[in-house]
This record gives sequence, structure tokens and C-alpha cells, in this order.
Amino acid sequence: MSGKQNYINHVALVLDASSSMSRLSRKVVEVADQQIAYLARRSEELDQETRVTVYVFADDVHCVIYDKDVLRMPSLERLYRAGGMTALLAAALKSQRELAQTAQLYGDHSFLTFVLTDGQENASHRCADAPARNPREMVEAVSRMIATQEDNWTLAVLVPDQRGRREAMQCGFPDDNIAIWDATSTRGLEEAGQVIRQATDKFMEGRAQGIRGSRAVFSVGAEAVNRDTIEAAGLTPVNPSEYALIPVARPAAIREWVVESGHTYRTGGAFYQLSKSEKIQARKRIAVLEKGTDRVYTGPEARALLGLPDVEVRVTPDHNEDFTIFVQSTSVNRKLVPNTRLLLMG
Repeated sequence: MSGKQNYINHVALVLDASSSMSRLSRKVVEVADQQIAYLARRSEELDQETRVTVYVFADDVHCVIYDKDVLRMPSLERLYRAGGMTALLAAALKSQRELAQTAQLYGDHSFLTFVLTDGQENASHRCADAPARNPREMVEAVSRMIATQEDNWTLAVLVPDQRGRREAMQCGFPDDNIAIWDATSTRGLEEAGQVIRQATDKFMEGRAQGIRGSRAVFSVGAEAVNRDTIEAAGLTPVNPSEYALIPVARPAAIREWVVESGHTYRTGGAFYQLSKSEKIQARKRIAVLEKGTDRVYTGPEARALLGLPDVEVRVTPDHNEDFTIFVQSTSVNRKLVPNTRLLLMG
């Protein structure tokens, strides 16, 4: 007689411990410990078993904790030491290869790995157990590995800049599984921790709905917007006299269309309708429109409603029968999409 299978999450942190991370060492430990404590709390709340693995990489790659019960995890204080180069690709390969040897009996198992680096790959082909001896072949090995992973595997990476993003994409990381973090400060590392925590939370909630893996772990959607969540967020409608909704009939720059429609353009006062997946900066205001009434809700609570952290994050419009998302534009040349609407705030 078989009962309901347990949800078992295998979460791995693969942390850059190269010399350039030395100044952030203490904060790395603090952020990682906070992430593990959060995982423990959410595991109990969602009744999901979570097991944690931690790798550190510099000249070589070392597993310092393997598949340990999240409720019994030690601090990383004595396990993380920075010094050396950046064997980023070897870390991605070794972590996934070794985790693949984990037993997956009697349960709904899912593997979620976050790789955090502050620089570019420069040492993997010299690692003792590297599958290739030149950088190009290492890239190809990672790309093949990602392409052949089962649907219950999610591999994500946080990189310091656009160059890092391009290199991650060349290695086969899905676009929405790549995030950019500010590697120049402890504040940036704290924000990276927030992004990981939010992505983990979204992932664990999705597990309860039958989702086994994700190629959009850093994407934030509109599916959570409804009357109950708006009320819970403390949002109240904007006075109708303080905004106008303008239909967009043809492709046009945002200032051009505002003026052509008989209104005055004011920088920051125009909000375009989100119609495709895109990055939303931390400083951008968000507005939510209730379709049936044309009521508009905005303010910091609107960002919180969508689960947006105070860092750049990708947002997807998703399909929501009742609400539409609008994003503040600060560019006069922002191209508007026909058959959408433009929101002008007073």
C-alpha cells in the first residue's frame, strides 16, 4: 500500500572562494548561514524535507558539507576560506556530477543549485579532476551537462556583470537562471542573498504544486496578484483624477505618444504595460491595474505584492484575467507595444 510521496529538496550552494572574495569572507558566511536558517524555517512550514550541500571553489573545488539535513546544519564560519583563482566551471561540473550520485528512492526528489561568483573563470582546466585540459572544452562540457539534466534539476548562477552573464549563457545556463549581483560591497552580497532567498521560496512553493525543476528560477511573475493579496499588502486605489489610461494604437516612442495624445510628458510619470519578460531595476515604480474597474494601485507595496526585491530582477507578465502590471519608464524613447495601454500618473 503506497502513500503520498515526500517532497525532498536537495539544495546546494557553490561559493566562490577565490582571493578577490577575501574582503567579503565574513559576509559570505553570514549570508549563507541566513539562507540556511531560512531554508530550515520554510521546510518546516511547507512540510518539505530539505538537505543542503555546500561547495567552495578557488584553485580547486571542495565539498565541505554533503546532503545534510537543513535542521542540523553547522555555520560555515570554519569551512569557508578565500584564496586562489576561480575554477568556476569545474565547480559547476563537480557539484552536479556528485549530487547526481545521491539516492532518489521513495520520494519526490528535486535538486536546486546556486553558484555564486565575483569574477570570471580562469582555473578550471587546471583542476585535478577536470574533464578537459583547455577552457573551450570546459565550456562545452558544462553546456552538455546542463542540456542533458533531468527535469528535476535546476542550476542557477549569480555573476558580477554583463560579461559574466554572456559567459554563463555560452555555458548553457538558461537566461532566467542567471542573475547579476553587485560584487563590490557587502550590501551587494546581502542583496544577492535576498535574490537567492526569494528564488528558493518561489521554488519550494512551486514544488507543492507539482513543479520539479525550473529554467526561470530568477523570474518573478504576476500570478500572485489578486484581490486578496492586494488587500493583504495594504494597497489602496489611486484617486482616478490623478491618472489617465491611453490606448496605444501603433509602435511609438513613449514621449512621442504622450504628446500626440494631447498630454504633457513628465519624466517618470509614464508607465508602460508589461507585455514580455524583462528586467526591472530596483528604482522602478510598479503600478497594478484592475481590469474590470480600471482602478490603479501603486507605491512600494506594489513591488512587494509581486515579490520584487530591492535589486534588478526579471519579471514576466504571465496570464492574469483580472490584473495588468505597469512599469515606470524613465526613458523618453521607450518603444510602446501596439494594443497595450499607457498609464500616466499625475
